[in-house]
Amino acid sequence: MAHTDAGAELDPVHPVPVPFPVPPTQVTRAGGLTRAEVAERLARGEVNDVPVRSSRSLAEIVRANVLTRFNAIIGVLWLIMLCVAPIQDSLFGFVILANTGIGILQEWRAKQTLDSLAVIGEARPTVRRDGTAVAISASEIVLDDVIEVGPGDKVAVDGACVEADRLEIDESLLTGEADPVVKRPGDHVMSGSFVVAGGGAFQATRVGREAYAARLAEEASRFTLVHSELRTGISTILKYVTWMMVPTAVALVISQLVVKDTDLKDSLARTVGGIVPMVPEGLVLLTSVAFAIGVIRLGRKQCLVQELPAIEGLARVDTVCLDKTGTLTEGGMDVTELRTLNGHDESYVRQVLGALGESDPRPNASLQAIIDACPDSEEWRCVESLPFSSARKYSGASFSEGNGESSTWLLGAPDVLLPADAPALAETGLLNARGLRVLLLARAARELDDPEVARDAVPTALVVLDQRLRSDAADTLRYFAEQNVRAKVISGDNAVSVGAVAAKVGLAGSAVDARRLPAEREAMARELDEGTVFGRVTPQQKRDMVGALQSRGHTVAMTGDGVNDVLALKDADIGVSMGSGSEATRAVAQIVLLDNSFAVLPSVVAEGRRVIGNITRVATLFLVKTVYSVLLAVLVVCSQVEYPFLPRHLTLLSTLTIGVPAFFLALAPNTERARPHFVRRVMRYAVPGGLVAAVATFVTYLVARRHYTGPQSLDAETSAATLTLFLVSMWVLAIIARPYTWWRIALVAAMGAAFVCVLAVPALQHFFALRLVGTAMPWLAVGTAVGAAIVLEVLWKQVDRRFPA
Repeated sequence: MAHTDAGAELDPVHPVPVPFPVPPTQVTRAGGLTRAEVAERLARGEVNDVPVRSSRSLAEIVRANVLTRFNAIIGVLWLIMLCVAPIQDSLFGFVILANTGIGILQEWRAKQTLDSLAVIGEARPTVRRDGTAVAISASEIVLDDVIEVGPGDKVAVDGACVEADRLEIDESLLTGEADPVVKRPGDHVMSGSFVVAGGGAFQATRVGREAYAARLAEEASRFTLVHSELRTGISTILKYVTWMMVPTAVALVISQLVVKDTDLKDSLARTVGGIVPMVPEGLVLLTSVAFAIGVIRLGRKQCLVQELPAIEGLARVDTVCLDKTGTLTEGGMDVTELRTLNGHDESYVRQVLGALGESDPRPNASLQAIIDACPDSEEWRCVESLPFSSARKYSGASFSEGNGESSTWLLGAPDVLLPADAPALAETGLLNARGLRVLLLARAARELDDPEVARDAVPTALVVLDQRLRSDAADTLRYFAEQNVRAKVISGDNAVSVGAVAAKVGLAGSAVDARRLPAEREAMARELDEGTVFGRVTPQQKRDMVGALQSRGHTVAMTGDGVNDVLALKDADIGVSMGSGSEATRAVAQIVLLDNSFAVLPSVVAEGRRVIGNITRVATLFLVKTVYSVLLAVLVVCSQVEYPFLPRHLTLLSTLTIGVPAFFLALAPNTERARPHFVRRVMRYAVPGGLVAAVATFVTYLVARRHYTGPQSLDAETSAATLTLFLVSMWVLAIIARPYTWWRIALVAAMGAAFVCVLAVPALQHFFALRLVGTAMPWLAVGTAVGAAIVLEVLWKQVDRRFPA
């Protein structure tokens, strides 16, 4: 049966009980559970049933799109209009239904894309069952499973360590403790932590929602979502719109129903006609659709966006921190040369290297290249091993050789293992300057568990590795440079070597050894602003560098694939992981490049810029309508006249000047660089635009009221006011559509032609109650609109000059 929290102690830092080692429920067997034991636990529900993704279900998507504040307002008004007015005055309700349906469909498609990509990129822990190691989904782990882990693996469930080979686990994402924790058999391991060195196995003691990370996420999650200025800004705008709309609508209702002595049904229709356009109902929907289509587009390029606003976030990035390995270079390497030192025999050195390769069950790219070049000698037996760690920059092992002698060897960075005056370092520097990676093989004079095992080590050979450059790296870096996004290469490798590799892909700048960087944040930030390439960076330094750049106001993206990148990925504004990277990096990154193609990043940036730039455009259209609707209502209340429009008129205007154009503009290409202050930039155009449209329309309406007399005069007055409002709104659309392309000109022209068609076809005239009477008043309406367009151009140019974005 599952464990309870009886054996847990409270940590004052965390609200969740932190479990201390809990004895396994069964005697641990090296071969793991049998098939029958797994089935028994599945039947009892002792399975890791935590959902792998937090994407919304279909019911939640429908609820989020349907049950909104503005849909409730529109829905009530729609029901009223269905009861008291012709069907053409209820068209706005059908438009809302169609828009909401489109929004649900697009978000559902985006969810399917995300979930299918998540399955591709899902980590598959290795468990022992029936004496065999098998890879399974994390959701298939059951209580008492024996799970194998190695460098880069994320601990999927809570457990007790049963095997440990120099196993070091980083628990900083859970506890805040920066230093890796060495685990020994019997020690507890927490879900959400990850392995940084060594290997081992643990037995699952808590699974599903009882696991530490699951409870921590439920009660006080430390994993923050990406900030979306776009969504925050739209929420702010909608809040202010609600505050303006409620008192204005109440005053309009009183004005039309009480003050004016008109027909009740007509008064209701005109009241609703005044309230409906105040609601920017399509703005939130269009934003969701734009994000959803962005996810689908990127999904086709094998880019998994784990948090939707990450698309926007990367578009706002001005600094990209790149890890060399896996980003500028491919994961694989080749041993191109073996240079022996101090007269050592090359064949013996190859035996040592082969034995070192065999001693590590999970070799990294460098060691794998050595394994390929130096086959293992069966006469050597590994007695003890020291796994590679990014912090210490070397690995090692002790062997019993075939002749009965024992020896201890270290393999790692020459400038870490050797003193500064060692002759081999000069040779290493020349190789690094050519962009080659160099490892030193040294024979240790101390025991492997000695904290200073590297001291007095005898250099034996230099292993020269050639790193394979990514063919797309140069083009990607060139794109970032053209977009004024600064690239910083941050690597654990030798600074000179990293600098040479960066130069090969067109990234100029001096190489800096991070060991000489100041620890103080402000001083480090200055060095980072000046430098481009940084080598010998420790995992903690990577995290500090991200924080230092952010302290200078930079929006930072971090790319990486190794376990040493996890902390920096977590702290960056946007974390980007390679699909072949460690499980831990994929877990904390907001964007995962499943096909490991660094060249996809420009597409993500472009998609974000498309969303931000286009939503800013269409938001102006929606909010101009809101502003002029509120102002018209205020003018009507103050003047004690009938509201000039029926709902059908504003449905027609909204469709032709906002709805249809906004859909095309929101999905159009847009490479404009993302700029901050979304609300300010939108409102600085919306307020003057709405003011000019409202005043011009109301002036035409008042003049028409004096011009026309008789029982049918209200229809003629409304038609004249509609013509002015349409022409001013079309000019707003024409300004928003700039810079012009053929399809944008065609879009504006098509909307104008559609309105002319309504005025020219008798059936449409009758349906929309639009009939221009005489020639003087229609031409006056056109002239008023032309004057308003000129004022609008002057006002917006003044806004651009006095309030630059």
